[in-house]
Amino acid sequence: MFVIIGYVVICATIFGGYAMAGGHLGGLWQPLEVLMIFGGALGAFIVGNDNKALKATVKALPSLFKGSKFNKALYMDLLALLFEILSKIRKDGMMSIENDVENPEASPLFSKYPKLLHDHHLTEFITDYLRLMGSGNMDAFQIENLMDSEIETHHMEGHVPAHCIAKLGDALPAFGIVAAVMGVVHTMESLHLPPNELGVLIGHALVGTFLGILLAYGFVGPLSGLLEQKLEESTKMYNTVKVTLISSLNGYAPAIAVEFGRKILYSTERPGFAELETHVKQTKNK
Repeated sequence: MFVIIGYVVICATIFGGYAMAGGHLGGLWQPLEVLMIFGGALGAFIVGNDNKALKATVKALPSLFKGSKFNKALYMDLLALLFEILSKIRKDGMMSIENDVENPEASPLFSKYPKLLHDHHLTEFITDYLRLMGSGNMDAFQIENLMDSEIETHHMEGHVPAHCIAKLGDALPAFGIVAAVMGVVHTMESLHLPPNELGVLIGHALVGTFLGILLAYGFVGPLSGLLEQKLEESTKMYNTVKVTLISSLNGYAPAIAVEFGRKILYSTERPGFAELETHVKQTKNK
């Protein structure tokens, strides 16, 4: 939603200011310039990325136009779920959560939190490490190292679309110059025309440079930064799980382990201690 609002502000201020200065908007409509810029950039994008990167970028694009799902309510659900799991382990032992881990979709614990259950990667991350904790063959240090490696892999994979879009944005000004040069070449071939017609051709050529810069810094480039922000938010979820589970492995009670997880959240999403405690009690009694 905010992406659309931002685009509207960009167009309104730039094109509106141009029109208020006496410019004719019709002169900016140069479909052939747009074809050269977008066509060249798209071709370079395809050449510069493998199949996996192309698929990851296309898959990530719809998320740019959706609001962030990583809000306080989601983190409270995550901490409440971890508290219930760790409390069950502390009371009845690791074997008591075997069915929950092997089939989370049918688990009474996970079913209380449909938003978390819908995130298959996060659910798999939680259940995989609970399974490793139950194996009894790995200590907290080994599991923490493995978690760090997996989170790093997740971060690197998530960075691919952002990197691809950033490179695409970097290429647009150059292709705008290419379109402008082609326009100048066409103008030089038309020197026999009257001066007023040559002026129109030169204006058309300059539109290529304008469009390349505008598309790069106003439309495509900001999308890369937005993807980076979304990636950081998703990584924070995994780090919260890691800190909570490792604290439990180190012998802390469920309430203290969850508090460790709460403290690493961003201040904009971090619930208060009493707020989280109330939420845990409410969900536990469902």
